[in-house]
Amino acid sequence: MLTMALHLREQEMSLRDIAKRLVITTGAKNGQHPSPATVIRTLREHHKQTAAAEPAR
Repeated sequence: MLTMALHLREQEMSLRDIAKRLVITTGAKNGQHPSPATVIRTLREHHKQTAAAEPAR
């Protein structure tokens, strides 16, 4: 889901549009769409991890 969300964000899609296109594949909400808040939270966590992995200049 993260990979697809990153791809759609690169295409400058809104968070609501991204959430409508994604589908949860595991867990209790299997087959449902995530909320826009979940999408932004996932993207933020990814960017924090990516920034932490880069060496300081």
